[in-house]
Amino acid sequence: MIAAAALCPAAPLLVRELTGGTLVLPELREACREVTGRLLRARPDVIAVVGAGPQTRTWDSASRLDVASFGGPAAAARGPAGVAGGPAGGPAGPGAGTPELPAALGLGARLLDEAGYAGPRRLEAIGADEAPAACAAAGRRIRQAAGRVGLLVMADGSARRGRRAPGHLDERSAGFDAGVGRAFRDGDLQALAAVDPVLARELMAAGRAAWQVLAGALEGSVPEVEVLYADDPFGVAYLVASVGVRPA
Repeated sequence: MIAAAALCPAAPLLVRELTGGTLVLPELREACREVTGRLLRARPDVIAVVGAGPQTRTWDSASRLDVASFGGPAAAARGPAGVAGGPAGGPAGPGAGTPELPAALGLGARLLDEAGYAGPRRLEAIGADEAPAACAAAGRRIRQAAGRVGLLVMADGSARRGRRAPGHLDERSAGFDAGVGRAFRDGDLQALAAVDPVLARELMAAGRAAWQVLAGALEGSVPEVEVLYADDPFGVAYLVASVGVRPA
């Protein structure tokens, strides 16, 4: 069962050394720290980090973020992992990284490390082009990983929220992201499961598949969601939320 969940953006600027020592969006960083802390306080038996990747697969739990692969401070400030920051993988600390680890998973692992989590973890990539039904099935599989599973979902909304956004402006992006935000606030799993993969791809919403994994994992329960941050800095929609879970 899912004990609790947290949603954070897969944003390179969460990594302090990528912003050249400048504290960028401290409110976003603090919101991510808060929801990760709440996830740990739910005392899960294992925490699964879920994020988009080239294909659906489970990564070695020892894999960590490769900071060098992002390309420096400018890349971190321009946009989300996989859009401006590029692929990532490897440890957050000293030493070489894990080649090809999806950026979203590396950033999630980093959040857990910074929160002092030393318990069992799973790193679950969901293919960016997986159909909604396959995403939901992956969520159901993940929730069976232990008696109490914590879920850390690393997912961005549209990267086309302004003329200086990574994907430039698409007028549809505001309505799309508003709908996703409303679905989270309302705990509307059906709305998340129904997000159109084609539209999400056109709007460069890299988190679509991960959102739908979360929806599948929470099937049969009632999510109690608190959104701590919602904005579109650098033209990318970021949402940070804490998700409590109770039986339906």
